[in-house]
This record gives sequence, structure tokens and C-alpha cells, in this order.
Amino acid sequence: MNSPAPIATNETTILILNGASSSGKTSLVKALQKTLDAPYLDAGLDRFLWMLPPRYLDRPLWDEVLGLATQAGDVGNRLVRGMHRSIAALATAGNNVVADHVLVEPAWLADCATLFAGMRAYLIGVHCPLDVLEERERSRKDRTLGQAKAQYDIVHRGAVYDIELDTHTLSPEACAEFIKEKLDRGLRPMAFQMLRDTQ
Repeated sequence: MNSPAPIATNETTILILNGASSSGKTSLVKALQKTLDAPYLDAGLDRFLWMLPPRYLDRPLWDEVLGLATQAGDVGNRLVRGMHRSIAALATAGNNVVADHVLVEPAWLADCATLFAGMRAYLIGVHCPLDVLEERERSRKDRTLGQAKAQYDIVHRGAVYDIELDTHTLSPEACAEFIKEKLDRGLRPMAFQMLRDTQ
């Protein structure tokens, strides 16, 4: 019995949304899943964090994951490397993927560039003014106060983007439509290739 022919990765699309905590990435993922014609799997960071045993989601073990908000521990680094490889595997198998991320570790950005440069993968910068981030953080019950401020100056450090969005001026739905328009017009992904070439 013949095995199925491999699916070319350029037939599928990966969207990596990078931004600080409370920047609206989760809402944008949901809007993209509704807006884009093809099905997109949600393989974002929170999906992988929830795979951990519950005791790792609270201190002191949370510090081994991402408890400092700007720096990962050994558990977090292994988890994120696995997340990146899972996204690549999903896409190689023919699935479109959208994933929200918080690229606070330079090694995470470099890892994405190495894995995704040869694929139809877009790096999307999700921006929002700090005062708005902090207000969103205060109004939500599931956020650690100070996380957005801690990540604000580092989450976009060293990154170049295929698409950039301001979630303060645009709704999740408008952001999703903007991304869809870019994809429908044939925007070529360049960010991960550029990042890999500079490593």
C-alpha cells in the first residue's frame, strides 16, 4: 500500500501573532478563525501552557515556565521549542495554523526564524499603547498586574514583521479583515527569512 504523498508546506499558511500580554492576540485569533475562508488551527502559547500539570501554573513552579513574564525557565523553554515544532508539523501535514505568542526570549525568535523561514509563515506584530495595555490588564481577572509593562519594551525587540497592527485603533474584526486582505492579495512572507539571514 502506497503512503500518501507529502504535502508541500507552501500550500498551508502559518500566522504567528506576537505582542505583549493584553494586546488583544486571543481576540484576534478568534476573529481570524471566523474571517479566514480556510480552517485555521489555534496552536497558540496558552494552548501549550495548559498542557502542563496544574501545579506548574502557580508559583513557585510557574517561575520555571514564564513566571517572571520576561524570562522563561527551563520548563518554559522546552515547552516553547516543542510548540514551534508542533506548529511546523501541523503545517507540513497540510493544516493552516494561527498562534498567539509572546516572544520575550531572543532564542524563541531565532528558533522561529530557523523553523519557519522556508514555509509560508507570517510574523505579525500586535501593538497597543502601554496605558491601554495596563487598563485592559486591570479590568481582566486572568492577568497578572505588571506583566504587560514588563513585556512592553522587549516583546518586539529584534523582530521584523510581515504585517503590523494597532489593536487600540482597530477592532479584532478589523484587524482580521486587514490580514485577510493582505493574504488574498498575495503578500509574500519575508520576515522569518530576513531574521534567519541575519543570524
